[in-house]
Amino acid sequence: MNILKLGEGVAILERRREPRLKVELPFDYSRIVEREDHGGTLADANEGGLQVYIPEKLQIGDLFKIRIFAPTNSEVETIQAIAKVVWANRTKGRSGKYRYGLQLQSFYKGDLNKYKALLSGVEQRFEG
Repeated sequence: MNILKLGEGVAILERRREPRLKVELPFDYSRIVEREDHGGTLADANEGGLQVYIPEKLQIGDLFKIRIFAPTNSEVETIQAIAKVVWANRTKGRSGKYRYGLQLQSFYKGDLNKYKALLSGVEQRFEG
């Protein structure tokens, strides 16, 4: 058994190539074969993926159409993409909600550039 001494701790290393940016935005999602949209909240994002909160339980590996609603002061209105669930857990502080990691698979035509612009705007807001 290891006993930590004062001043020692555990280092947590970031495995992502790009750090996630904190951004709370509404988004809609639906299964690829469905037409009905469901709502959720985007918590953070980077060029490869998203962390989201939604009310229903999903399976790892599921594919979804997503539509992110940009802030009202943004030049972008919505961004559409296909995303895959890569991890999941139930949240403690948000009753009835689940937290998921979504890996971005592809974007609708022109939306990758809009997504990058959205992330750049979020990053500048925190730097400035």
